[in-house]
Amino acid sequence: MAKLIPAAERIIRARALIQKAREVPVPPEGGRFDFSYIASVKDLLRQARDMVKFISMTPSASAEMKEDVKRVYQEAEQADREILQ
Repeated sequence: MAKLIPAAERIIRARALIQKAREVPVPPEGGRFDFSYIASVKDLLRQARDMVKFISMTPSASAEMKEDVKRVYQEAEQADREILQ
């Protein structure tokens, strides 16, 4: 059975995934339009969103924790726009 990860740790890991997406090297041949580059960036951002997806639905989540989740979603969207456009 999988080990449960606390909500605070999930937020930290999600932000690390967003940073990792920002650090994916742009391939010299296709640039930002290379499909494997786009797929790897989108996958990392999807993993970050999935990491915090259900935190706001848990009864033990505080208002501050829910705000952190909203900020993670905003950071993921902003990273998507900055990296791929």
